[in-house]
Amino acid sequence: MAGTYARKTEVLILGGGPGGYMAGIRAGQLGKKALVVEKRDLGGECLNRGCIPSKALIHASLLYDALRSEGAEIGVTARDPTFDLASSMKWKASVVAKERQGVVTLLKAAGASVLPGEGRFTGPHSADVTAPDGGHERVDFDHAIVATGAVHATIPGFETDGQRILNAWDLLDLPALPKSMLVLGGGVSGCELGEFLARVGVQVTIVELMPQLLPGIEADLSREVSAQLARIGVTVFVGTRATGLRKGTDTLTMSVEGPEGKRELTAERLFVTVGKKPASRDLGLEEAGVALDAKTGFIPVDAQMRTNVPHIYAVGDVARPPMLAHKSYREGIVAAEAAAGLPTRFDFQAMPGVVFTTPELATVGWTRAEAEAKGLTVREAKFPYAALGRAHANHATVGWVKIVADAASGRIVGVHAAGEDVGDYIAEAAHAIEMGSTVRDLALTIHPHPTFSEALQEAALLWLGEPMHVARRRTDAPGA
Repeated sequence: MAGTYARKTEVLILGGGPGGYMAGIRAGQLGKKALVVEKRDLGGECLNRGCIPSKALIHASLLYDALRSEGAEIGVTARDPTFDLASSMKWKASVVAKERQGVVTLLKAAGASVLPGEGRFTGPHSADVTAPDGGHERVDFDHAIVATGAVHATIPGFETDGQRILNAWDLLDLPALPKSMLVLGGGVSGCELGEFLARVGVQVTIVELMPQLLPGIEADLSREVSAQLARIGVTVFVGTRATGLRKGTDTLTMSVEGPEGKRELTAERLFVTVGKKPASRDLGLEEAGVALDAKTGFIPVDAQMRTNVPHIYAVGDVARPPMLAHKSYREGIVAAEAAAGLPTRFDFQAMPGVVFTTPELATVGWTRAEAEAKGLTVREAKFPYAALGRAHANHATVGWVKIVADAASGRIVGVHAAGEDVGDYIAEAAHAIEMGSTVRDLALTIHPHPTFSEALQEAALLWLGEPMHVARRRTDAPGA
């Protein structure tokens, strides 16, 4: 019921996404009275409108595509397989609902409370929460953690409307598949969801401003995705700027300009995915005395996730890039521990990243160019999936693992991989970098056979000049 109420908590958390709910769980575990304020759904964008639902739909599309493209070759056939979007959406919704309930259960088990509504600071130790029914609640706190995430960036003239011009949230709730889709932005979402659409029969065209798809990622990885998109019929324009949009009765026409000059591209729908910006506005940060980077919109923090106001913290996408759920997880834990007085800090040597295309991509640490820019002399070795037994058994021989390591000491500084399951074993590479491991350490680690993770060990052996499953090409073994 609408009205005005008041309560007191030790730790107020604005936002129930990955960083926020992890902060709530950890604060509760440490015996702190924690209150999580969330205006939409617990789990935030990742669980409800991003990571989890997109992977559910991608999984469905891969099953459908496998039956059509490779099933007969390996002895699995089905008559006229079809992709039912409504059923896939129902499956996706069930996955999301189950995961969201899991977050509710975990917070409750930790002793943290949840308050639906939108929070705004009214002072350094107080906030106002507007409930869905319009009521208000004053919350006084000892510590606060801002975990409000990010929102979709827009381009003037290409504003989304949820009907014909879509953002990722809209696309993940499509009521029906269009015949054709323009994708403005060839980053992670553009490539992942563009591939999903193409696999289920939509004619897809991707336009990317930068010279390669997935800007910022290792160039060899980008080339793998480009090749795969071409194989499934996706048209890609890189180094191409969108200059205008014209709306017809049944189609949209986007004017673009690139290396080959000006042209017009037409489709039924347009998916705009040009990045995100921190959701740091309208939070009452000024009233709390919290500084905001006026240029980027991020809230500056230190190694304990503290803002310039020591008892107020910021975590996740609102605090700083990269905008990754697993980074937010750790930051939320650190902020909760700092609020409880523990000697904690957010400190890492390498942040892994995964792109759920086909082949799957995974990366951690530096590329060769980045390492050399930092003054290192490095060598790299690349082991192909085509030489891996498990890859042949799974009909998944497209891919490779590349190790970048210091030429003198053999210390691993980067690992980049393309292929099935690379996202599952990139954490091993991240651990190796965190621990300062050498290539020899990795080569001596026994990997189970037959698995895709063996490619990591084989790449290490190749780097050392001691390959077992490809022909030997060098005899020197730095780091031995």
